[in-house]
Amino acid sequence: MDGYTDIRARGWVRHLPPRAVPYALLARIDRPIGAWLLFLPGLWSICLAARGFWPGLRLLVLFFIGAFVMRAAGCVVNDLWDRKMDRLVTRTAGRPLASGVLRPIDALVFLAALCVIGLLILLQLNNAARLLGVASLGLVVLYPLAKRVTWWPQVMLGVTFGWGAPMGFAAAAGHLAWPALPLYGAAILWTLGYDTIYAHQDREDDALVGVKSTARLFERDTPRLLWICYGGMIVLLAIVMAGLSWFGILALGLPAALLARQIQLLDVDDPGLCLRLFKANRDVGLAVGLAILISRLA
Repeated sequence: MDGYTDIRARGWVRHLPPRAVPYALLARIDRPIGAWLLFLPGLWSICLAARGFWPGLRLLVLFFIGAFVMRAAGCVVNDLWDRKMDRLVTRTAGRPLASGVLRPIDALVFLAALCVIGLLILLQLNNAARLLGVASLGLVVLYPLAKRVTWWPQVMLGVTFGWGAPMGFAAAAGHLAWPALPLYGAAILWTLGYDTIYAHQDREDDALVGVKSTARLFERDTPRLLWICYGGMIVLLAIVMAGLSWFGILALGLPAALLARQIQLLDVDDPGLCLRLFKANRDVGLAVGLAILISRLA
C-alpha cells in the first residue's frame, strides 16, 4: 500500500483556478461518489412516496444538490477533526488541511458558506423534512469521532448517510410512515457493507495510529460481514416492495447480483480494487431506485 492515495488533483480539478483547487479537494469534488451515496437513500424514498412526477422531480433535484453540498460540509468537518491523524496515513496525508495547504480558519469559512447553501435548500422543503434536516447536523459533526471510540464507526456512517431515507420520505409524503423504517435500515446495512470495503484501503495505517474500523475488526473475514449486511439490505427492501408489487421484488435481483459480485471480487489487500468496488455502489443504489419505480408502476 506504500504511496497509495485516492486524491485526484491531476484530474479535471486541475483546470480550476489555483486558489480554488484546495477547496475542491477539501470538498472531495474530485471524488463525487460520496455525494452519490448520500443522495441515493433519498432517491429511494422519493421514488417510493412522491405524489406525482413533477413534485418528485423537484425533490430529486433539491436532494441531489443538497447531497453534494452536505457531503462537502461533512468532509470539511471530518478533515478538521482528523487533520493531525491524516498526516500519519498514506492515503490522506495529501489532504489540504493535513498538508497545510489550507488553514483551519479557511476551512471554517468554507464550511459556513456550505451551511448557508444547505439552509437555503432545506427551506424549500416541508416542515417535517426541515426538522429531520436540522437533526442530521448532529450526526455530521459526531461521525468523525466514532472511529476513536468504537470498532463500528461504519454503523455511525450508515446512520448518517442513510438519513436521506426518512428525510426524503417526509419531504415527499409530508409525514413519516412505516416504509421509511425498513428503507432506513436497508441504507444503514448497505453503508456498513460498502464502507467496510472502503476502510480496507487504510487498514494497515489505521492499525499504526489506533483508528478503529470494521475493516480491522473483520480483516479477511469481511466477506461474511458483507453477506450479512447486503443480504439484510435486500430482505428489508423486499419488505417495502411486498406492500406494492411482486415485480419490484423480482427487480431486486439486479442490485442483489451487483452486491454479490462485490463480495466475490473482493481482495482486502488490494486498495485500488477496494476503491473500485466501493464506487460500484452508485450503480447498486440506482438499481434499487429502479426496482422501487417498477414496484410503483407495475
